[in-house]
Amino acid sequence: MTDAATLELKPTTSATAPSAVRTVTQIPVRQQINQDYLMRALTLQGQGQDREAEAMFRTYLEVHPNDRVAAYSIAVILFKRGEAASAIPTLQSALEVHPGFAPLWFALASAQQAVGQREAALSSYDQAIEAKPDYVEALVNSGALLREMHQHIPALERFNQVLSINPDYETALGNCAILLTEFKRSEQAIAMFRRLLTINPRYDYGDGLLCYERMHICDWTDFDGTVERINAGVRAGQRSCKSLGYMALSDVAEDHQTCARTFARHRFPARPPLWTGETYRHDRIRIAYVSPDLREHPVGHLMAGIFECHDKSRFETIAISLGTDDQSRLRARMLKAFDHFVDARDMSTQQIAQLMRSMEVDIAIDLAGYTSDSRTDVFTHRPAPVQVNYLGYPGTLGLDCIDYIVADRHVIPQEHQRFYDERVVYLPDSYLPTDGSLSLPEATPTRAECGLPDEGVVFCSFNHDYKISPHVFGVWMNLLRQVPGSVLWLMSRNDLSHRNLRAHASAHGIDPERLVFARRVPRVEDHLARYRQADLFLDTHPYNAHTTAADALMAGLPVITYMGQSFPSRVAGSLLHTAGLPELATHSLAQYEALALKLARDPEALKDLKARLAHNRRHTPLFDTPRFTRHLETIYTGMWRKAQLGNASDEL
Repeated sequence: MTDAATLELKPTTSATAPSAVRTVTQIPVRQQINQDYLMRALTLQGQGQDREAEAMFRTYLEVHPNDRVAAYSIAVILFKRGEAASAIPTLQSALEVHPGFAPLWFALASAQQAVGQREAALSSYDQAIEAKPDYVEALVNSGALLREMHQHIPALERFNQVLSINPDYETALGNCAILLTEFKRSEQAIAMFRRLLTINPRYDYGDGLLCYERMHICDWTDFDGTVERINAGVRAGQRSCKSLGYMALSDVAEDHQTCARTFARHRFPARPPLWTGETYRHDRIRIAYVSPDLREHPVGHLMAGIFECHDKSRFETIAISLGTDDQSRLRARMLKAFDHFVDARDMSTQQIAQLMRSMEVDIAIDLAGYTSDSRTDVFTHRPAPVQVNYLGYPGTLGLDCIDYIVADRHVIPQEHQRFYDERVVYLPDSYLPTDGSLSLPEATPTRAECGLPDEGVVFCSFNHDYKISPHVFGVWMNLLRQVPGSVLWLMSRNDLSHRNLRAHASAHGIDPERLVFARRVPRVEDHLARYRQADLFLDTHPYNAHTTAADALMAGLPVITYMGQSFPSRVAGSLLHTAGLPELATHSLAQYEALALKLARDPEALKDLKARLAHNRRHTPLFDTPRFTRHLETIYTGMWRKAQLGNASDEL
């Protein structure tokens, strides 16, 4: 999830305001409703006495109906009060008389954006900028709106325009840097984050944003000191790191909760609920999955089989798609699987929430949480009686409006429930679904085709770069040192990571050529088939492989994990327990290294493990999608019944 620029309207003041303000004690006569009267209204507004100021502005407009300052000021008050729609007619009338007054266009754009009129808002921002080319607030807010509309290149241009006016404008610097991360321009993003922190060392989430992007290129300069500083900030309730990035730094569930709560309070204030206790009478339970990832994406791959296996005689399924239509095979499967598929990408948060309320959704499931392009704020409007955090985000959201989190007893042991603001409900096996309908090709690419040596142990870790910590990497280098001829097979996404990882290997005294980087392949089936050329999958910590670990096990590759004390560090362990290989879940880096070394030196033991995994794949619940779906439906039914009875606080 990326930051949006702050949307703020400010009262317009005048250089001719008097130094003294007289108190209004009686209804003024027409002659008294003059410039002095307007100045008194502005002063009241500046003092926070909005209702008194609004009454005076409205009185003033009765006498001076075309006054631009009064119209703007009323808009500010209405916007602040959450009545943006009411401000639009007043602003439009004023603009007919004052089309060149930029603040009126800015106020109109802000009001239009607040009510979901994105295209109209963008046009009004453009009018404000045309009237005042150096109007940085309009440039920033229109840039944020363009980002929200997934028009990232024009958004970046707006923020760069702000920086050409004011190189130290913090909001523009922050937004520019975040957009650069999305364009994979890490070096430029890192330089901009550093500049931002030089200007303001306490910029919201600045330390975490910089650290997280450096991890994406495996730059671990002063890693331990940075993590220590971020941990201290999180524990003090400071905005030192966003909660998703923090999962790659910390293995403490309580700290994850504190971080999420801080983020939630900052970004997602409570709103008036759209659902206020009504009881729906439907023939089927209506469930809505809200996600930007109903496409070629790990969440899409994990959930596609679930969507197809839902019992349509008991459940009416609704997709609220927030992301792109990538025209993929996976997207086509999902379009067929749902009863209703809503492409909500261009809808505002409030429009989505109102649509869900009008559809009388019984259970709304957030499949994204605090991840990229998510719209968690939809749930703050309470569009459904039951609201659920599931799968896409491995932790608490820290929000009162989310009722449940779906887990298993491995990822959230009972003693950890206090670290989750949602009520924890358990699936009987792993909480992570898989698509059992996926079939792997019979043919396996050769080692040469994979870029691997013909001989030697192949340690594999296809996790994202940002999940690789220097401490885990040190263990991997120890293994290469102790297992002659072995290689480490990675899935690094960019050349910067390649160079940095090879440099780290050299610093450990390991030939950098023993790091082999896999290339992307077009089909997921072909990607899974090449796992057969690996001997062991080495997991990351504290952010485990999730979908990637399930992929490895599906392909028959044993996974060794370090099972820690937080949700994201326990997922691979959950999968191993469900797959019948719990002994591969270790509980320290020392155990992790010792087990990997033992298996790498014992080809027969590895062969037996792979045989067990092949057998268990057919006989354990991990890849039984229909069974998984029935268990998930049982949980949904329990949630629905408790909501119907009005006792959702009871244990399921």
